[in-house]
Amino acid sequence: MNDNQAERLRFILKKHFGYDSFKPGQLAVLNALLEDKNVMAILPTGAGKTLIYQIYGLIKPNAVLIISPLISLMQDQVSRMQYLGHKNVIAFNSTLGKNEKLFVMKNIKKYKYIFISPEMLSDQYVQKCLKKIKIDLFVVDEAHCISQWGIDFRPEYLDLSMSIKALKVKQVLMLTATASKKTRKDTIDKLSLNHDRTEIISNSVNRSNIYLSVQKFLNDTDKQIYLLKLISSLQGPGIVYFSSKKIANQMSELIKQKTLLRVEPYHSEVNDDDRYRIQHQFMNDKIDLVCATSAFGMGIDKNNIRYVIHYHLPTTLEDYMQEIGRAGRDGKQSIAFMLYQDSDINLSRRLALKNVPDDDEINFFFSNYAKINVTKHSDDKIKLLNFYYSKGYSKNYVLDTFRNLTYSKIESLNVLHDYVSVNGCLRKYLLRHFDESFDNHNDKCCSMNSAVNLKFLGLLRKNISKSSQNKSNWRDIINSLFYNVNM
Repeated sequence: MNDNQAERLRFILKKHFGYDSFKPGQLAVLNALLEDKNVMAILPTGAGKTLIYQIYGLIKPNAVLIISPLISLMQDQVSRMQYLGHKNVIAFNSTLGKNEKLFVMKNIKKYKYIFISPEMLSDQYVQKCLKKIKIDLFVVDEAHCISQWGIDFRPEYLDLSMSIKALKVKQVLMLTATASKKTRKDTIDKLSLNHDRTEIISNSVNRSNIYLSVQKFLNDTDKQIYLLKLISSLQGPGIVYFSSKKIANQMSELIKQKTLLRVEPYHSEVNDDDRYRIQHQFMNDKIDLVCATSAFGMGIDKNNIRYVIHYHLPTTLEDYMQEIGRAGRDGKQSIAFMLYQDSDINLSRRLALKNVPDDDEINFFFSNYAKINVTKHSDDKIKLLNFYYSKGYSKNYVLDTFRNLTYSKIESLNVLHDYVSVNGCLRKYLLRHFDESFDNHNDKCCSMNSAVNLKFLGLLRKNISKSSQNKSNWRDIINSLFYNVNM
């Protein structure tokens, strides 16, 4: 990059965003884009990835199309951009009413930044509308979703490569906070991009200010009691991740009973209005703790989250790194706990493979397709198989695809199991998975199976205890709430 171009970019940064200098990685990505390359940018959470395409849009004359996985994430980004003065920005998603959608499609040429989901982009009428405009940059936000979600959870991600061709996109920018070498290659391949014309810009995924700890338990009750004591002792705000919506609700209720913490559950069964309220109250420090599933946090730009706790195992180490990366974006000391018991691996395996059809289900579907009323079928596996059938994929291709996916998911869970079982430095194991080396273990790195000293870390809450308003002990309350729970 020549000095004049760098100076021009810094001028835009200062004028439109008020910053004096770029964060690590931002300038390198912009430079690669200005050299007409496709770019995969792997930058840590809090590194300002969204600013990259905002600046690029200010330089280039035509539209920037941003593929975003969550409606809440789109709305948050649109609100932030409008606050900064961008009026020509729209979230094109299912929250728009029929008349609003028609208005957007009629006036599509007026928008500079268009946020859209993969599902909406697959709609033929939307595609027809977008073909009326020129797109300078096709952005895939949270690009790891292509590799991790594309085959079974949201197969419309697999259509993105066709959309890139159909819309005659000039360049593609893939943004993510974590991606192993395998995920990088898979993502670029699934978008049908030329590897030689695609530059990968990667900063370290290491978040040195986040202390890592794994705590092991023999049973649910011990884990639940530990969590209550832990969040009562930790300086917040924080997030506790659950794999079960039911347990997230029940733990939220228990925490309300036993502590003074302001806590809310957050997951797909919470209605849209409440989710919006919870998200904004959390952002504005009106909520201390969110008991959430993985839907919460993606794109959340809250600087002062002090802790992230995983009550259950996530399904991949990439997800784990994404989620613990919500903590400590202000650079201050934070902490990530993994609470583990042996039965957790079985729950994670059931959840990981829940939507993956096996050989018998695939054979049955292809043999009986004419008898199945797909449009009225509520089974997610039937809908998924119909996606592949309607695209003309053969039965053998589908069989191989889902066999490979099953193997890959089990392999990912084995990597997670190895992490919670490691006897050495937790950070070293994590970074090795992302092809980074680490040999700088210290007292603020990880627990290495030792006790965690919250006071030493500066994370001990000042007012720990609550006046005893409820005479029942924790164990009695837990038993009443969690007896015979089916996760």
